[in-house]
Amino acid sequence: MTSQTKLPNPNKSSTLPEPSFAVKLFASALFSGYSPVASGTVGSTVALAFYALPGFESPLILGAVALIVCIFGIKASSIMELRYGHDPAEVTIDEVVGMWLSLMFLPKKVFVVLAAFFLFRFFDIIKPFPARKFDSLRGGFGIMMDDVIAGVYTNIVLHVILLIPAFREYLVP
Repeated sequence: MTSQTKLPNPNKSSTLPEPSFAVKLFASALFSGYSPVASGTVGSTVALAFYALPGFESPLILGAVALIVCIFGIKASSIMELRYGHDPAEVTIDEVVGMWLSLMFLPKKVFVVLAAFFLFRFFDIIKPFPARKFDSLRGGFGIMMDDVIAGVYTNIVLHVILLIPAFREYLVP
Protein backbone atom coordinates (compact mmCIF):
# COMPACT_ATOMS: atom_id res chain seq x y z
CA MET A 1 0.00 0.00 0.00
CA THR A 2 1.37 3.43 -0.89
CA SER A 3 1.23 6.59 1.12
CA GLN A 4 -1.21 7.95 -1.47
CA THR A 5 -3.93 5.45 -0.56
CA LYS A 6 -6.89 7.22 1.02
CA LEU A 7 -7.39 5.49 4.35
CA PRO A 8 -7.89 7.11 7.75
CA ASN A 9 -4.49 8.37 8.87
CA PRO A 10 -3.68 7.12 12.38
CA ASN A 11 -1.04 9.86 12.71
CA LYS A 12 -3.55 12.64 12.03
CA SER A 13 -3.49 15.24 14.75
CA SER A 14 -6.86 16.87 15.22
CA THR A 15 -5.43 19.06 17.99
CA LEU A 16 -3.33 21.14 15.60
CA PRO A 17 -4.98 23.96 13.66
CA GLU A 18 -5.91 23.43 10.03
CA PRO A 19 -3.29 24.71 7.57
CA SER A 20 -4.24 27.92 5.82
CA PHE A 21 -6.24 27.89 2.60
CA ALA A 22 -3.12 28.94 0.66
CA VAL A 23 -1.01 26.10 2.13
CA LYS A 24 -3.74 23.55 1.35
CA LEU A 25 -4.18 24.91 -2.18
CA PHE A 26 -0.45 24.75 -2.89
CA ALA A 27 0.51 21.53 -1.05
CA SER A 28 -2.42 19.66 -2.54
CA ALA A 29 -1.66 20.91 -6.05
CA LEU A 30 -4.92 22.79 -6.55
CA PHE A 31 -6.76 20.42 -4.18
CA SER A 32 -5.95 17.32 -6.24
CA GLY A 33 -4.71 15.76 -3.01
CA TYR A 34 -8.27 15.70 -1.74
CA SER A 35 -9.34 13.32 -4.51
CA PRO A 36 -11.09 10.35 -2.88
CA VAL A 37 -9.04 7.92 -5.00
CA ALA A 38 -5.52 7.94 -6.45
CA SER A 39 -4.61 11.43 -5.28
CA GLY A 40 -1.01 10.95 -6.48
CA THR A 41 -2.20 10.13 -9.98
CA VAL A 42 -4.54 13.13 -9.95
CA GLY A 43 -1.66 15.34 -8.78
CA SER A 44 0.53 14.02 -11.60
CA THR A 45 -2.25 14.93 -14.03
CA VAL A 46 -2.27 18.48 -12.65
CA ALA A 47 1.45 18.63 -13.48
CA LEU A 48 0.65 17.59 -17.06
CA ALA A 49 -1.98 20.33 -17.34
CA PHE A 50 0.70 22.93 -16.59
CA TYR A 51 3.17 21.16 -18.87
CA ALA A 52 0.64 21.43 -21.71
CA LEU A 53 0.91 25.23 -21.61
CA PRO A 54 2.84 26.48 -24.65
CA GLY A 55 6.50 27.07 -23.82
CA PHE A 56 6.33 25.43 -20.39
CA GLU A 57 8.57 22.60 -21.63
CA SER A 58 11.49 24.99 -22.06
CA PRO A 59 14.23 23.64 -19.77
CA LEU A 60 14.78 27.13 -18.38
CA ILE A 61 11.12 27.60 -17.48
CA LEU A 62 10.41 24.02 -16.41
CA GLY A 63 13.63 23.78 -14.38
CA ALA A 64 13.12 27.13 -12.64
CA VAL A 65 9.46 26.46 -11.82
CA ALA A 66 10.24 22.92 -10.59
CA LEU A 67 13.01 24.23 -8.33
CA ILE A 68 10.86 27.02 -6.87
CA VAL A 69 7.86 24.73 -6.38
CA CYS A 70 10.11 22.11 -4.76
CA ILE A 71 11.51 24.61 -2.27
CA PHE A 72 8.08 25.93 -1.32
CA GLY A 73 6.74 22.37 -1.44
CA ILE A 74 9.14 21.31 1.30
CA LYS A 75 7.73 23.98 3.62
CA ALA A 76 4.08 23.47 2.66
CA SER A 77 4.22 19.69 2.93
CA SER A 78 5.93 19.98 6.33
CA ILE A 79 3.00 22.08 7.55
CA MET A 80 0.50 19.59 6.12
CA GLU A 81 2.34 16.66 7.69
CA LEU A 82 2.06 18.22 11.15
CA ARG A 83 -1.72 18.23 10.80
CA TYR A 84 -2.41 15.16 8.66
CA GLY A 85 0.40 12.76 9.60
CA HIS A 86 3.40 11.27 7.81
CA ASP A 87 3.43 11.85 4.03
CA PRO A 88 -0.32 12.48 3.81
CA ALA A 89 -2.26 11.66 0.65
CA GLU A 90 -3.52 15.26 0.69
CA VAL A 91 -0.03 16.44 -0.31
CA THR A 92 0.43 16.06 -4.06
CA ILE A 93 2.79 18.93 -4.83
CA ASP A 94 5.56 16.32 -4.67
CA GLU A 95 3.96 14.46 -7.58
CA VAL A 96 3.83 17.70 -9.56
CA VAL A 97 7.57 18.33 -9.14
CA GLY A 98 8.43 14.68 -9.81
CA MET A 99 6.32 14.64 -12.96
CA TRP A 100 7.95 17.82 -14.23
CA LEU A 101 11.42 16.38 -13.63
CA SER A 102 10.35 13.29 -15.55
CA LEU A 103 9.79 15.49 -18.60
CA MET A 104 12.95 17.63 -18.49
CA PHE A 105 14.93 17.75 -21.76
CA LEU A 106 12.52 15.36 -23.47
CA PRO A 107 10.58 16.08 -26.66
CA LYS A 108 7.06 17.37 -25.97
CA LYS A 109 5.32 14.58 -27.87
CA VAL A 110 2.16 12.78 -26.78
CA PHE A 111 3.71 9.31 -26.56
CA VAL A 112 6.75 10.58 -24.67
CA VAL A 113 4.53 12.42 -22.18
CA LEU A 114 2.32 9.35 -21.71
CA ALA A 115 5.36 7.11 -21.24
CA ALA A 116 6.74 9.59 -18.68
CA PHE A 117 3.42 9.65 -16.84
CA PHE A 118 3.15 5.86 -16.52
CA LEU A 119 6.84 5.36 -15.72
CA PHE A 120 6.75 8.09 -13.10
CA ARG A 121 3.67 6.58 -11.43
CA PHE A 122 5.43 3.18 -11.48
CA PHE A 123 8.62 4.53 -9.86
CA ASP A 124 6.61 6.61 -7.38
CA ILE A 125 4.71 3.51 -6.26
CA ILE A 126 7.62 1.04 -6.05
CA LYS A 127 10.06 3.65 -4.66
CA PRO A 128 13.43 2.21 -5.77
CA PHE A 129 16.53 3.12 -3.75
CA PRO A 130 17.03 5.78 -2.50
CA ALA A 131 13.41 6.94 -2.90
CA ARG A 132 12.15 4.54 -0.20
CA LYS A 133 14.80 5.88 2.18
CA PHE A 134 13.57 9.45 1.64
CA ASP A 135 9.94 8.30 1.91
CA SER A 136 10.63 7.03 5.42
CA LEU A 137 11.90 10.45 6.58
CA ARG A 138 9.56 12.77 8.41
CA GLY A 139 9.04 16.29 7.13
CA GLY A 140 8.68 18.02 3.81
CA PHE A 141 12.16 17.20 2.56
CA GLY A 142 11.44 13.47 2.61
CA ILE A 143 7.98 13.98 1.12
CA MET A 144 9.40 15.91 -1.82
CA MET A 145 12.59 13.93 -2.39
CA ASP A 146 11.09 10.48 -2.96
CA ASP A 147 9.15 11.95 -5.90
CA VAL A 148 12.19 13.88 -7.12
CA ILE A 149 14.07 10.55 -7.24
CA ALA A 150 11.16 8.87 -9.07
CA GLY A 151 11.17 11.75 -11.57
CA VAL A 152 14.93 11.51 -12.14
CA TYR A 153 14.70 7.73 -12.66
CA THR A 154 11.86 8.22 -15.14
CA ASN A 155 13.82 10.85 -17.01
CA ILE A 156 16.94 8.68 -17.25
CA VAL A 157 14.96 5.63 -18.44
CA LEU A 158 13.19 7.66 -21.13
CA HIS A 159 16.43 9.23 -22.35
CA VAL A 160 17.97 5.74 -22.67
CA ILE A 161 14.87 4.43 -24.46
CA LEU A 162 15.00 7.34 -26.90
CA LEU A 163 18.58 6.38 -27.81
CA ILE A 164 17.20 3.18 -29.34
CA PRO A 165 16.19 4.04 -32.92
CA ALA A 166 13.12 1.77 -33.03
CA PHE A 167 11.70 3.27 -29.83
CA ARG A 168 12.59 6.79 -30.84
CA GLU A 169 10.77 6.32 -34.14
CA TYR A 170 7.68 5.06 -32.29
CA LEU A 171 7.66 7.59 -29.44
CA VAL A 172 8.69 10.64 -31.48
CA PRO A 173 6.81 10.34 -34.79
